[in-house]
Amino acid sequence: MTSFASPQGALRPAAPIAPAGRLRPDAAAEIHWWRLAGRLGPMVLGLRGEALAVLRFTDCAAGAPAAAREMDAAAPWLVREAARQIDEYLAGRRRDFDLPLDARGSAFAQRVWRELSALRYGERLGYAALAGRLGLDTGHARAVGRAVGANPLLLLLPCHRVVGSDGALRGYAGGAARKLALLELESGRLG
Repeated sequence: MTSFASPQGALRPAAPIAPAGRLRPDAAAEIHWWRLAGRLGPMVLGLRGEALAVLRFTDCAAGAPAAAREMDAAAPWLVREAARQIDEYLAGRRRDFDLPLDARGSAFAQRVWRELSALRYGERLGYAALAGRLGLDTGHARAVGRAVGANPLLLLLPCHRVVGSDGALRGYAGGAARKLALLELESGRLG
């Protein structure tokens, strides 16, 4: 089961997805950055202790920190394993990730991210429906959307699977073209 930690301790997703290693809630707060080549463009991965804290595309949002190192054979095992699993996923050979995650955010964001982690490969869900899964009424769809948009672990917490209630693509920190490519990959039309 993929798990992620918060300042209050380890949290588990609402439904199992893939087994993961145990997290240490007391992991160091410092993030070590690595650049990854990717089939959808270069990414940056942030490692906090023995867990992944950030995964994003370098041409979006804040980009790559200046201190990011190139991923190579000398990178920590977790960075190399994350790169391998991400490559397998983007090649259509993997559906779930088996990596320790340390996504930090508000208690509400943590609830939303747990629900994101429960979305199955190829599943699409609207923001209002996601709010419903959280036991909230549809009036909370925008708050849910903000939490989805704050997801620090693109791909690993599959926020690309959340779409507008009409099926339209709505916001993605990796860009609309990547969101479409990921949805097509998972529907079997790409890869």
